[in-house]
Amino acid sequence: MSDIIDFIKDYRVIVLVVLLIGSLASISLYGVPQGLDLKGGSLVQIHLEHPVDTTTMGTVTTVLDKRLNAFGVSDIKVRASGDQDVIVEIANVQPDQVAKLIGTPGKFEAKINNQTVITGSDIVSVKTYSVTGNNWEVPFTLSVDGAKKFAVAAQGKTGQPVDFYLDNQLISSPEIGADVANGVPTTDVQITGSNSTKDAAVNEAKGIQAVLQSGSLPVSVSIAGIQGISADLGDQFRTGALMAGLLALIVVALIVFVRYKRPILVLPIVFTSVAELVIILGVMSISHSVELDLAAIAGIIAAIGTGVDDQIIITDEVLKRGKVSKRRRTGLNLKIKGAFFIIYASAATLIAAMIPLFYVGITRGLTGIGLLSNFAITTILGVLIGIFVTRPVYAKFMEKFVVKDE
Repeated sequence: MSDIIDFIKDYRVIVLVVLLIGSLASISLYGVPQGLDLKGGSLVQIHLEHPVDTTTMGTVTTVLDKRLNAFGVSDIKVRASGDQDVIVEIANVQPDQVAKLIGTPGKFEAKINNQTVITGSDIVSVKTYSVTGNNWEVPFTLSVDGAKKFAVAAQGKTGQPVDFYLDNQLISSPEIGADVANGVPTTDVQITGSNSTKDAAVNEAKGIQAVLQSGSLPVSVSIAGIQGISADLGDQFRTGALMAGLLALIVVALIVFVRYKRPILVLPIVFTSVAELVIILGVMSISHSVELDLAAIAGIIAAIGTGVDDQIIITDEVLKRGKVSKRRRTGLNLKIKGAFFIIYASAATLIAAMIPLFYVGITRGLTGIGLLSNFAITTILGVLIGIFVTRPVYAKFMEKFVVKDE
């Protein structure tokens, strides 16, 4: 009984329990961010016309993010990938619904007699679009200087068209009314148009409003690739991952039992594996900076597998001592320290191997080999949790309960 109390009071056990409770609370409250692999969605790779500096890349990602938000798309992530690519992740939206929106530069011009009179930079605000039948209207407000330029260009040209272009595509050509052609500046302008159906008219108006609100991109872009993952496929991935994890635990338990023929060793090893999984997911839940995708799941499995290896090293070091008396505990502790030396060296080697993959993912973004960066992150996280939290607790368990049984 005293050994149980001493074990529970050990600071390493207390730290493990606190982390487990905190992780479970965080997972319950905030959930674990899931990647497109699991929740479904689209991943769009946008290629810039030429490499840009950090400031320009920041403008590109900001405009795209603002454009998608203005279009009404939620749960989006826009991130730079190197100096010439941008990755856009969109959940629960078909890629063809937004590809045109984010693949367009957003260059706006209004021309009278083929002469540009105002551009997107003259727009200070865009109001909500309206649709009546198949006709749509997007009102916006010009700056004072823009309104003056427009008034001068439109003066005396009643009945002539003013052509509105978006990325050099004519979208509307309303006639200049007498109230506009009087030379008096007005800041309130609207673009009007129509489409074959009301739904198409709504989408067109929404897209134009979003582009005008977000402004133009500082560099031409093109869609380099689109990858869509259905929500049903994500459910299959999630179910498959859960089954794989459960089977892995069962196999680990069987192997440990067959190797040592002692049930008392099976439970702590399986518990340690589950504890590492919960804490890793808890850290991901709190940070919300690493998503649980297939690469992350593979990293978690690798980390847990490494943890089982470490526990087998500790177990072998303890059991090969045969019967251990209290007087020989000093020698036993030295053996455990020797096991931890091997564990630390192995962890350092593994982390060093993961750092290049982690670096590529951070600097290059989620393209190419960078897609595996979550594998490196969860592997490193799992290894660190193992060597600093769960392995010491397992060693304490061996010292308190297994050695005494000899």
